Amino acid sequence: MGAIAGRDLGRFGVWTFDFEDRPAAAIRESVRELEELGWPAIWIPERDGREAMTHAGFLLASTERIAVVNGIARIWSRGARWTHGAAVLLADAYPDRHVLGLGFGGRPQPGTTPLRAMDEYLDEMDATTNANPAPRSPVRRILAAYGPKMLEMARDRSAGAHTYHVTVGHTAQAREVLGGGPFLGVEQAVLFESDPARAREIAREHLHGYLTEKYNIAKFLRLGYTEDDIAGGRGSDRLVDDLVVWGDLDTIAARLHEHLDAGADHVGVQVLRTEPGESAMPHWRRLAEALLPQHGPA
Repeated sequence: MGAIAGRDLGRFGVWTFDFEDRPAAAIRESVRELEELGWPAIWIPERDGREAMTHAGFLLASTERIAVVNGIARIWSRGARWTHGAAVLLADAYPDRHVLGLGFGGRPQPGTTPLRAMDEYLDEMDATTNANPAPRSPVRRILAAYGPKMLEMARDRSAGAHTYHVTVGHTAQAREVLGGGPFLGVEQAVLFESDPARAREIAREHLHGYLTEKYNIAKFLRLGYTEDDIAGGRGSDRLVDDLVVWGDLDTIAARLHEHLDAGADHVGVQVLRTEPGESAMPHWRRLAEALLPQHGPA
């Protein structure tokens, strides 16, 4: 469990937005500590300004062993031929350490759909030819996927799927669509806060943008939630608690293992910060002790 095209990512990894607002020296220090703690993989988004491929290259150059996964590189951010070229270079420079996660992401383009846009993007990537030497280590790519058709595309045109803000029930559904072979990496947001009102307040702030975006709303409705659960972007207690697990370490670890039991190969753990500017590193240390095999049973 945890393998993607022959590369073992382990059962748990770090999924983080934290590097968006930190200087390079602080990022380098943090990712090196994560590697020393034994985290086998780190997942990075593309959201506020960090360009996906240079960000991945910087993290790879700053470390020796940890795998870096784009979760996700947005297809609108760069042409397919340039994504292909960057992925080939990273595979050549850092063998078996980079996974290219691609997703629709960001502001939708007029006149297309996520499925069609991704299909055309992959066609262009696969048709790209240039003078770049082929790496000895393969380019590993996965697709952000939620609905059955995109999951089928991930199964047929990549090494697997990456899901974000989903329930354990969705993980089971995704595994059924993918079948037994393809990789399934699942993000799970966690919050070390035991007061229900405070925890849900923080979780709602984090979730608000996703609960007002049409493709995410469609995802939640397919999972059996209602417009009342969406609550105009606020989110019902039920929905919030299903998407963000909060509480003590044992409660959080139990939910993470539920995704593995439901069919995930790997869970990327996103720690939500309880205070602006707070470092998540103390929580990564605690999670490493609880989840990683070198620290004991996982």
